[in-house]
Amino acid sequence: MGYRVVSGAQPHRPVRPTLLPLLLLVTLLAAVWAESGDYYDLLGVSRDATTREIRRGFKKLALTMHPDKNPVNPSAHDRFLQVNRAYEVLKDEDLRKKYDKYGEKGLDEQQGGRYESWSYYRYDFGIYDDDLEIITLDSGDFEAAVNSGEIWFINFYFPRCSHCHQLAPTWREFAKEMDGVIRIGAVNCGDNNHLCRRRGINSYPSLFVFRAGQVGLHFFHRSKDELVRFSMKLITTSIAQLWQGNVFSEIESAFSSGLGWLITFCSDTGGKTFDVVCSELILDVSWILSSILNYSGSILNGLSCNICVYSPSVICQVTGGATALFPPGSSLDKHGSVLWLNTLDSKEIYTQVINHLPDLELLTTDSFERKLAHHRWLVSFTFGDRHSASNEYKKLQALLRNDHIQVCLSVCLCVCLSPLYIHKPCVAVFKGLGIHDFEIHHGKDVLYNIVGFAKDSVRAHVTTLRPDNFPSDRKEPWLVDFFAPWCPPCRALLPELRKASIQLAGQMKFGTLDCTIHHSLCSVYNIQAYPTTVIFNGSSVHEYEGQHSADGILEFIQDLVNPTVVILDPPSFTDRVKGRANGQIWAVDFYAPWCGPCQALMPEWRRMARLLSGQVLVGSVDCQRFQAFCQGQGVRSYPEIRLYHSQQSYNGWNRDAHSLRSWALSSLPRASVDLTPETFKSQVLSGRDHWVLDFYAPWCGPCQHFAPEFEILARILKGEVRSGKVDCQTHHQTCQSAGITAYPTVRFYPYQGTRRTTAVTQADGHWLFPAVLNVLNTFLPCF
Repeated sequence: MGYRVVSGAQPHRPVRPTLLPLLLLVTLLAAVWAESGDYYDLLGVSRDATTREIRRGFKKLALTMHPDKNPVNPSAHDRFLQVNRAYEVLKDEDLRKKYDKYGEKGLDEQQGGRYESWSYYRYDFGIYDDDLEIITLDSGDFEAAVNSGEIWFINFYFPRCSHCHQLAPTWREFAKEMDGVIRIGAVNCGDNNHLCRRRGINSYPSLFVFRAGQVGLHFFHRSKDELVRFSMKLITTSIAQLWQGNVFSEIESAFSSGLGWLITFCSDTGGKTFDVVCSELILDVSWILSSILNYSGSILNGLSCNICVYSPSVICQVTGGATALFPPGSSLDKHGSVLWLNTLDSKEIYTQVINHLPDLELLTTDSFERKLAHHRWLVSFTFGDRHSASNEYKKLQALLRNDHIQVCLSVCLCVCLSPLYIHKPCVAVFKGLGIHDFEIHHGKDVLYNIVGFAKDSVRAHVTTLRPDNFPSDRKEPWLVDFFAPWCPPCRALLPELRKASIQLAGQMKFGTLDCTIHHSLCSVYNIQAYPTTVIFNGSSVHEYEGQHSADGILEFIQDLVNPTVVILDPPSFTDRVKGRANGQIWAVDFYAPWCGPCQALMPEWRRMARLLSGQVLVGSVDCQRFQAFCQGQGVRSYPEIRLYHSQQSYNGWNRDAHSLRSWALSSLPRASVDLTPETFKSQVLSGRDHWVLDFYAPWCGPCQHFAPEFEILARILKGEVRSGKVDCQTHHQTCQSAGITAYPTVRFYPYQGTRRTTAVTQADGHWLFPAVLNVLNTFLPCF
């Protein structure tokens, strides 16, 4: 598609020669942009761009290319539609993977068909994208963040919410004030609607505290001072008040436990200012504690008020307001190992203390294999200088102590490159089974992400694969995730693999292969997009197509073990579907692997097959592989869903498992009968059969949802209990005389000799067969 460049309000004014090169450049750039169909190029981002980078790239283009800003350009609408479509696809993990693998032909045509006004992108879009102190969380990293063990204060907002915009300046100031104390986050519920709904967010802005995954108080106050005061109460580290009577016993007790002290001294100058000075110091020391002590565990803290008045020791020479670090093993009356901090600024104190903490243990080439063989370790690999490791990593030892994970540093030499294939600085967890059982961290290089990864990794059963341990010829089943570290959907999938590996422990092994390092091995399996997840089960190879979630993976594997969808080829279709037995019903999905809607349907189709087990046979035909056959069956588009009993195609809008199941069941021959007032009296009340009845109204939504469930019940009971339906709109008096007050109502009429009794069960549309069968079992033990 070509685009014109419209310029100038004075068409006859000559163009200056110096402007000609500029106009030519603009024209060429417009032509190049128009010819480029790559979504990443359209947004001006790399293929490894994060969700935030994609959002920022789109916003930059939206502010300049939006049709509202280019009213005289007739092609502005079409150009912006293309950019908007690129954004809608790349911001979504599943759509992004499909685009990477199949290009535009793997996508639904509807993405990006609508866009907002220019003012929306200018004022409402991505409120906190440019704020470094506020961490914007999305569905891919939310769980890892709130389960990391750190305290998170998160603002759930909606872009069009006026109260959210009013809070934004205060939230930014609050985030700067609390930087390093607790984590300040934001979730855009416009882009992460499912996440917010799952978390029960129903108003905006909603402010919630998360500690180790647990939701804390929903905070309602909105001023910065109230937010700060509330947040400081979340800090659980205690500050010891040191005085003449306890100073030596407290300090020596800590030293004997291997802990040091950070002491701030304030002297009593008399008057009311003393309490104010001490209170301010307590607040500053609390900030330092929350930044250091909650994580490192290597120091204790005391606030010594009025100590100099009573103590005859060297401490009496300290002027009010000074702060000192007494490391473990130091002495109160010796200056040698004490670090005096000549500042009252809490952040400067924090920096000096962190720098003074002991470095991580260094693993040498000789000790590497020996130490990693028997304990769980988190290893930071660096290249060259050991000091290139982050000082923040010093906090990891305390954060992981309860999980019995030791932390160390390894300066990479031959041990990294040859057996481990580690070529750049990274963090990895070794699980205590030697140097070959490890997993590399590919998330954000921040403490909360590393801690969450380490805790999950030691419990999970996921191994980093290399050519020497790749399971190409193993007899036991393996799930292998082919990925690239720069790929955001890949990083989002990794924690889901860990969850799935825990549930399938002992049944299936899990591994990940980095295709940026092992290009040739990935090429052997024709890996074209990331992530590509493959099940190796002996000689069988199955590629996973479904949602990037542990539940989706588990369902897929369950279906491989006990398949409910029959894979049909032309001979088996002719034999089993065309030549089906009398009364047998087939539902068949004609699909193409590159088709986006087909891929979205696959997990729902498998789920539907499980729901229809015993009622309808379910199959699928790959029309890319059997193209001529599908054309011969009259298949013109994908997916094409057909029911071979009533010879009808599915034309419904919803393609979820329950909608498809209801459609299939509605086509089955009825096992229940409609009852009139006369047949109700003669066959139910006066007859000698057991009856189960569904009293319903045609206008009742739950009744409509329950109708196919009742038919399944009727089929299960056929031959033992007769099933009937009574339309209470048409036969209102009959239902009223039976005492029916709500719809649907299921009533069981068992016949016991000459006595007719009833059992009533109320349904609400979410029908459970055990509840029905329990009622029946009261009267008929065979059920």
